[in-house]
Amino acid sequence: MKEELSTRILQVAQHILETHDTIRKTAQIYGYSKSTIHHDVSIKLKKIDFPLYMKLKKILDENFADKHLRGGQATKEKYELINGTKD
Repeated sequence: MKEELSTRILQVAQHILETHDTIRKTAQIYGYSKSTIHHDVSIKLKKIDFPLYMKLKKILDENFADKHLRGGQATKEKYELINGTKD
């Protein structure tokens, strides 16, 4: 694997580990697609640094479990803004 690719994968993984950001938010920050970031941290990272992958997997699983809550909150805020009921 190319050195710069490994560096990018480790950098992205470290960012998610420190901030607990979602795949989507991390992709926006680094300027890559969600698919690229997901593939990097779920498949390629496993080959590069397995212990880091296991730590990161816990965070990604938490984010996945909370996904429906964040979506519901975003929808609630959208309609509050439209209806003018938000303080």
